[in-house]
Amino acid sequence: MSKPFDYSKWDNIELSDDEDDVHPNIDRESWFRMKHRSRVEREEREEEDKKKLHAEMAEAEFRIKEIKKMLAEAANDAEDDSDDDDDLEDTEGLKAELKELENANAQRQKKLDDYEKNKKWNVDNMCRVVEERTVLTKNSKGEKFSKSGYALPDDDEDDSKIKASSTKSPVKKETTEAKQAVKKPVEKKVSPKSTAPKSSAEPKEKKSSSSGALTTKSEPKKETVGPTIESVAMLSYYEFTEKYADKIEHFMTLHSLSKSKEYLLHNGNILLQENASNYLLLASLEDEMNGFHDKMKLTARQSQIISNIAELAKTMQRHPGSVIVPFFKRMEQKEFLAGFMQGVDAFIEKVQARAIVKKKEIDAEREAELAASQEEGEDLANIPVEERLGPGGLDPVEVFESLPESMQRAFEQRDTDMLKEALLKMDIKDAERHMKRCTDSGLWNEG
Repeated sequence: MSKPFDYSKWDNIELSDDEDDVHPNIDRESWFRMKHRSRVEREEREEEDKKKLHAEMAEAEFRIKEIKKMLAEAANDAEDDSDDDDDLEDTEGLKAELKELENANAQRQKKLDDYEKNKKWNVDNMCRVVEERTVLTKNSKGEKFSKSGYALPDDDEDDSKIKASSTKSPVKKETTEAKQAVKKPVEKKVSPKSTAPKSSAEPKEKKSSSSGALTTKSEPKKETVGPTIESVAMLSYYEFTEKYADKIEHFMTLHSLSKSKEYLLHNGNILLQENASNYLLLASLEDEMNGFHDKMKLTARQSQIISNIAELAKTMQRHPGSVIVPFFKRMEQKEFLAGFMQGVDAFIEKVQARAIVKKKEIDAEREAELAASQEEGEDLANIPVEERLGPGGLDPVEVFESLPESMQRAFEQRDTDMLKEALLKMDIKDAERHMKRCTDSGLWNEG
């Protein structure tokens, strides 16, 4: 009966990250590093001791061979001359040395066996690599991602060739069948009595068969359902927003991460594009400028989801669509979710700071346009009503014409003191009403 396999060596597996023996007052990571370092140092000492034992055993084996050879020669000489006492003493000394070397080697071998028997298995020595190979896929050297991490359009030339060949093959088959159908009535011999009725039917068969062959050639290709990656990626920003703004707006309203994940899995070919990321960025900035802070925070979070998926795809050298599930799987861990929310908060601060700067820029542009129009003496009546409406939605021309003459002269001469005198002569309610209308129409700036 064969000896069973000994599995006892797997009973003593050493783990550096075993948490059972961690002291509560010691940092866990520091404890793992210390255990790993002590294990590595112990293994290095054992390897040095093994090398030393093997070297000593090799020297002893060499000396044993020499002694055995000398003893064999001495035995041959003893047969010729047995009365030499010096040779007998040398022989006894060599035998004693031989026995001592053999005992020493036996002790060294026992120590090596103990090392192997008491060896502790760990992740470094438990397994070994038997074979390694590297497999390169087709077009692996091609550039698949842009610098920002979004997918570039795929090259589907091979697929188009396959589709073209598949569409051509049935046409050839049908045309050959049609030709045979046309030739058969011509080759068939018919009696003179039946020539008249069948002659009228034969051209119909020819026409129908030939027309059938032609219709197969002109059959339109089946259109693919949904937008392709190429069509979406090649759209300009204006075309993209005109076509897919509703999908991005719906994505901006999703509070749940699970719903965001499902929506991305169904519409990732649209949302994982650079135009969609730019749309979310501009939408968050616009919401902050319009005072919709809560809406801006949600939009900023959704924008960071798209940006993080793109960065992760770029790092992993994979298509962004295949990174959606791993990204949201990481978000289930508290440390990754906390880090993501820190990034969202930092992005929100940048949006808020940019909104303040953008408002100042817009105000400066308006003041510059107003100053330029005043310097040029442009007549407001020549400007369309939609463009000249004030912040309150009133037409400055209509409001100016409804003002008293004293106030009109003050505005024409741009004299503040004259305007104050005209207001003091009026009733308080009328003065407040006129100034309110002037402010809403843009004739008067309270600042």
